[in-house]
Amino acid sequence: MYTQAMDTTAAGEAPKARRSAEEMQLQERFDARIDAGDFIEAKDWMPEHYRKTLVRQISQHAHSEIVGMLPEGNWISRAPTLKRKAILLAKVQDEGGHGLYLYAAAETLGTSRDQLFDALHTGRAKYSSIFNYPTLSWADMGTIGWLVDGAAIMNQVPICRCSYAPYARAMIRICREESFHQRQGFEALLTMMTKGTAAQKAMVQDAVNRWWWPSIMMFGPPDDESPNSAQSMRWGIKRVSNDELRQRFIDATVDQAKLLGVTLPDPDLKWNEARQSHDFGVIDWSEFKRVIAGDGPCNRERLAARVKAWNDGAWVRDAATAHANKQTMKEAA
Repeated sequence: MYTQAMDTTAAGEAPKARRSAEEMQLQERFDARIDAGDFIEAKDWMPEHYRKTLVRQISQHAHSEIVGMLPEGNWISRAPTLKRKAILLAKVQDEGGHGLYLYAAAETLGTSRDQLFDALHTGRAKYSSIFNYPTLSWADMGTIGWLVDGAAIMNQVPICRCSYAPYARAMIRICREESFHQRQGFEALLTMMTKGTAAQKAMVQDAVNRWWWPSIMMFGPPDDESPNSAQSMRWGIKRVSNDELRQRFIDATVDQAKLLGVTLPDPDLKWNEARQSHDFGVIDWSEFKRVIAGDGPCNRERLAARVKAWNDGAWVRDAATAHANKQTMKEAA
């Protein structure tokens, strides 16, 4: 197409033809760098679709960290001991920090934080469906740490090798902190299962029953139904497919469940000697799609909480802006 355009261009259209040829060369260089496993930096040339895909993925990840503070923040004041309160408070603080790292990474792609927040608050941007489920008991705090953060780690560690360098660098610290969250959740459940009462053990099992299926949905739809996975893997944004990550998570979690003494709520879950992996039951993808579409148990509650926090914090942003303007005027004077 480019050759034909250059052959038939009128005099006044020559610059456009040259830009097209230049863009083709830039695309070839970009593809060669991706094939070589190079990292792409913020100032490097990149295809517009690559940039938009990154903005969508990174902002969705950032929104998930921020919205993910809500289910656990609800239990800070009701933690059973001061130790558990301090641990949970630190974890929620970590998640807020993760959101800030990721928003900063998204901003390197030419978008603003205000634009990202507006997309979230108006429902145009998505976040992980897992955070639209309620936290009904203290055992949910440990189960989220064990299953939800465990699934997050499985999904996020490969992103440390993402082709977009600012995202990859942010993920290194995030994954280190998430690993602490997963171990903390497992330890909290282990304490309840080994030292707790019968009622506490039943509480843990109930939490596992409710969070198991949503946690394995966190890896996204099956590969043959995921519209963006193939291109993201071609670009090196995504390194491992949804189905492979899900299988790795299930295989790792089965042994952990045995150590805890809990039963995973899947009667079809069994070891397949031929595949050297576990077979598992059919996932209810209709529920996944319903929650993603905004009809989960807590979708409206979560979004309303974020909008309220944004509106309530307007005076802080206004004060910071006024102070910055005042400092600018002083320096100019």
